[in-house]
Amino acid sequence: MSDSPAPLADPHVVYDPVAGGGPKDLVILGSTGSIGTQAIDLVLRNPDRFTVCGISADGGRVSLLAEQAHRLRVRTVAVARESAVPALREALSARYGTGEPLPEILVGQDASTDLAGSPCHTVLNGITGSIGLAPTLAALTAGHTLALANKESLIVGGPLVKALAEPGQIIPVDSEHAALFQALAAGTRADVRKLVVTASGGPFRGRTRADLARVTVEEALAHPTWAMGPVITINSATLVNKGLEVIEAHLLYDIPFDRIEVVVHPQSYVHSMVEFTDGSTLAQATPPDMGGPIAIGLGWPERVPDAAPAFDWSKASTWEFFPLDDEAFPSVSLARHVGGLAGTAPAVFNAANEECVEAFRAGALPFNGIMDTVTRVVEEHGTPDPGTSLTVQDVLEAETWARARARELTAQTATAEARA
Repeated sequence: MSDSPAPLADPHVVYDPVAGGGPKDLVILGSTGSIGTQAIDLVLRNPDRFTVCGISADGGRVSLLAEQAHRLRVRTVAVARESAVPALREALSARYGTGEPLPEILVGQDASTDLAGSPCHTVLNGITGSIGLAPTLAALTAGHTLALANKESLIVGGPLVKALAEPGQIIPVDSEHAALFQALAAGTRADVRKLVVTASGGPFRGRTRADLARVTVEEALAHPTWAMGPVITINSATLVNKGLEVIEAHLLYDIPFDRIEVVVHPQSYVHSMVEFTDGSTLAQATPPDMGGPIAIGLGWPERVPDAAPAFDWSKASTWEFFPLDDEAFPSVSLARHVGGLAGTAPAVFNAANEECVEAFRAGALPFNGIMDTVTRVVEEHGTPDPGTSLTVQDVLEAETWARARARELTAQTATAEARA
């Protein structure tokens, strides 16, 4: 184990691209999303620790984006949708006083990537989906610390990310990987026996595959412990998110797949655990809240006081752990498989899943059809050539094929159901 490559996320290595004191200068990508809004709340409560020089969003919530820009006094706002620019300029003008300079506006699909490479200390990548890959690569290339909430960019572009990242340059923001990151600080890599990733089990914990055949979109979106966006919430219902996190843990910490375990923990108090070779297990625990992981991503190696609520140990509570039902939720096993294949296989898995989730939300695919279709797309994709180096173009082409094939299979499923 000691001879394997240095892990991407290593709590023992502090990567600091900017010398000197003062607040850390941040760029927040996906500022109007769940991670972005919580990060901005943390920044506003800690002006002595953080400033924000740039924010980005897709352009669907222009009023909020303009409000954030004004409150943070950013230099640059990036927006993906060109059609949102007139409304954004109007919203910014309404908030800034006469004579106040408006922030620079970057526009287009590359706007977040350009912003990620601009001068700053830390980039928080809170974008959802594989479109976060290019900004991740840009932040690493520019030598910034990367607070990574966009797991998809690591999933689909793992070798590309690993080729660019310096030791300690990536700090994970997912609650599970922030937990592993902190627990791993208690020992050396040679001391680690296994990583234990916890899963809430989502809204369908305890149900069989037959039980899941007729669940509705509304039921899938009713997560018992976390408030998240619709795609992530449905990924939690299928446990695809946990499969992605297994691949991510393997890439971040260079631990083999057979030493990464998933257990169901309905209370979501323990965010993940590390089992050491002496038999001890360290668990990182807080009430379900993303404030703590975001603060670790932005503040490490320092902790931000009161970033998240703490437990009231004077009150009784029960913490439960259950094995994962691989028959009802085959996504984790499939993720291990594609993670082992490497190459473009994880990109195919992720892209096909994104298409199938949208089809389920639109009523074009049943709940079990999500993983059935993803599995078929992965099987048709086959085994990547291990001797071929991965490129960004390879990832894009694999994703394009996977999305198209997933849509074709979804249409076939809908036709078959209509005839039944």
